[in-house]
Amino acid sequence: MGTNILEKIFGTKKPIIGALHFSPMIGYEGFTDEEEILKIALADLRAFEDGRVDGIIIENNYDLPHKIKVGPETVALMTYLGKELKKATKLPVGVSVLWNDYRAALSIAKVIGAKFIRVPAFVDNICTSFGDIYGDAKDVIAYRKRINAEGIALFTDIQVKHSEMLDIKPITESAKQAIGEGSDCLILTGRWTGDAPNLKRLTDVRSAVGNFPVILGSGATNENVLDLFKYADGAIVSTALKTGNAVAGERNVKPHTERISAQKVKEFMDAVNRTRNN
Repeated sequence: MGTNILEKIFGTKKPIIGALHFSPMIGYEGFTDEEEILKIALADLRAFEDGRVDGIIIENNYDLPHKIKVGPETVALMTYLGKELKKATKLPVGVSVLWNDYRAALSIAKVIGAKFIRVPAFVDNICTSFGDIYGDAKDVIAYRKRINAEGIALFTDIQVKHSEMLDIKPITESAKQAIGEGSDCLILTGRWTGDAPNLKRLTDVRSAVGNFPVILGSGATNENVLDLFKYADGAIVSTALKTGNAVAGERNVKPHTERISAQKVKEFMDAVNRTRNN
C-alpha cells in the first residue's frame, strides 16, 4: 500500500489513534448488556473526538482471560458495536481482536467498513499468559484476499508487549520480516500496557526500515512524545488518556470503569501538535 499509508488513512502526519476499549463482553466477568457497552463506547468516542484524535481502533481489551481465537459471540458483538460507532463518527476506524484473531478482525473490519486492523503476532513466535502464538503472515495475507478485503491495511506488532519471544532474534530482523511478508505499518511497544518503547529499539528499527511507517503501540505521553516522535510516525494511545489512577494488579493498568478524558486527550494532542510543527 506504500509508505504514505498513514497520511492516506488519517489525512495527517504523525496520526494519533485512540484505542477504544470495550467493557467486558458476552461471557466475561463484568458483562452488563449490549446497549450499556455501546453507551459507554459512544461516550469514549466523543471524548476522543472532542480532544481531536485522528482515528480510533476498537478492541476487546477487557475480555479476560483472553483467547487466542475468540468465539462467535465476540465477533457478533464487536461487529454490532463497530457498526454503530462507525455510523457515529467520521474518524477512520480500525479493529483489534485480542489476542491474535486476525481472521475475526478482518471479517469485522470488512463488514463495518474499517480501514485497518492490528495483528499482534504477524511474523514472531511468542509465549503469552494465554498460550503460545505462532505468527502466520502468509495466512493473514491469504485470508484478507479470500474475503476481498485487500483494501484493509495491516498494522502489525513486532515483538509485542505482554509476551516473550520463543525464537530470539533482533527486533530489526522482526521488522524486516514483517515488511517482507506484507505489513503496511509496524507497531512498536514497550513490555506492557502503558510502558513506552525502549528508545534504542525504536532508533534501531527506524535505521533498519528507513521511511517505512512505524507507530508506537504503548507508552506515549505528554512528557515523552516529543522525543519518541523524532523516530516514530504516530501512536496508538488509550490508558494515559483515561480518568483515574493505575491499580495494582490490574493487567490493563486501569479498570474498565475508567473513561477517556477529553481534557487529557486535548492536552496530549497539544503536545503532539508541537512535534508536528517542529
